[in-house]
Amino acid sequence: MAEPVVLLSAAAVNAVLGFGWLALAMDTHWEQVYGEAAPKAATARNLRVAGALALALSLGLCLRADHPSMAALVWLMLLAGAAATIAATLSWRPRWLRPLWPGSPGAAG
Repeated sequence: MAEPVVLLSAAAVNAVLGFGWLALAMDTHWEQVYGEAAPKAATARNLRVAGALALALSLGLCLRADHPSMAALVWLMLLAGAAATIAATLSWRPRWLRPLWPGSPGAAG
């Protein structure tokens, strides 16, 4: 069985990725990051699905690392931290989120 620190670290990474993908699914944030008006409908849908799956995986990893009541608390704290991280990145250096969806036009520049 994996160590709890490894599981919780993976949960934190997944929470940040999930919120990053959910943010990129929004027209305003997509424009901040890529300089384009909006993502294509299929891209926005894929970003939302990827974000939701990453957040669900984050919850699963927390549940595997600890008993359910503690896992729920830790997961909520991870969500708060991940949301704050993505919000700060969007307001300070939005282009740092480009690697989250590298196949996008303008992602290489």
